[in-house]
Amino acid sequence: MNLPNKLTFARLILIPFFMVAFYMNFTGHYLVSLAIFAIAAATDFFDGRIARKKNLITDLGKFLDPIADKVLVLAAFVVLLSDPYDTNIFKHFGDGYLIFGGVGVVIIIARELTVSTLRMMAARKGIVLAAENIGKAKTFVTDIAVIVLIFAGDFYALQPELGNIATIVGLVLFGASVILTLISGISYLVKNAEVFKD
Repeated sequence: MNLPNKLTFARLILIPFFMVAFYMNFTGHYLVSLAIFAIAAATDFFDGRIARKKNLITDLGKFLDPIADKVLVLAAFVVLLSDPYDTNIFKHFGDGYLIFGGVGVVIIIARELTVSTLRMMAARKGIVLAAENIGKAKTFVTDIAVIVLIFAGDFYALQPELGNIATIVGLVLFGASVILTLISGISYLVKNAEVFKD
């Protein structure tokens, strides 16, 4: 197994550790989970970069990399939405934000399932769907949103005012992520409409 694939596997292995750290109620648990998430997200940048630079692209990597990306981000939103403590970011300003978070996460899941299905259909026809810049922007904004939202959780215990600011910034980034997710999904469908033709 080459280095890029090892980094992808490492990302998958880090996911349960990230979730356990998030849920465990000890001082600084949000920061520990944040550090694990940041390391896992960084592997996404490095595995692809190394694979392209050193021509180490493999079928295993093509299969595992998008799965690891999606599971990491979805795991982050699951723990943020289901945070049992008073610092639950999506409940902080009222239940309306929890609905906003839930609907946003469903949109993200729907987009990922749609694009993954589209890629499988295209592959059967020998068509390779290249990653789009808007998809990369979506991933970047989503990762930053998760980082800010997790960071906000620890701020509440130390500086409530900073916690409020971080939460607002994180929710705005989350909203931007949902919008980019919609645009990206629609773009994939429109640009690759021939995949659906018999």
